[in-house]
Amino acid sequence: MGLLEVRDLTLEFEGARILDGLSLDFWEGHIHAVVGPNGAGKSTLASTIMGLSGYHDFEGDILFEGESIRGLTMDRRARMGMTMAWQEPARFVGLKVRDFIKASAKGLDDDGVRKVLGEAGLEGDRYLDRAVDTTLSGGERKKVELASILAMKPRLVFLDEPDSGIDVESLERIFEAVRKLKESG
Repeated sequence: MGLLEVRDLTLEFEGARILDGLSLDFWEGHIHAVVGPNGAGKSTLASTIMGLSGYHDFEGDILFEGESIRGLTMDRRARMGMTMAWQEPARFVGLKVRDFIKASAKGLDDDGVRKVLGEAGLEGDRYLDRAVDTTLSGGERKKVELASILAMKPRLVFLDEPDSGIDVESLERIFEAVRKLKESG
């Protein structure tokens, strides 16, 4: 039994079949890659698994730790330990990096925030009081989002194009963070 099992998943949008009878197993402690050309349905698959609005009307089933999560809300799935990093990370006008990351993990202090920022390739003291908005580059927002994921210690993470908008120097840092997530299970 996998950590996550997708069973015969079929999803249509506006009469077009995006996912067609897809079955996959994702195992605990492994890194899996879903690859394909643009428009192949990779992001749609992740959005369906995460339970995003507009992705609930599908055929088949999705099991997390052996239990069907069909019909569960996105926030319920997140509380179970599932999360997703977006291809284009969100901007939050007025929200400081420290508060964004602390919202991901209860009881995390500023030293813990600095630690996860460092693991994601950012200098903690330079970013704690920065806003998660347009003053951060896309690559910086991706790293802040990754730091928040490291802080929450999820059971399952979907990374939608984690290398998009990232400079070559930072790419190895991100892959190291992914390896750290793998090692933690």
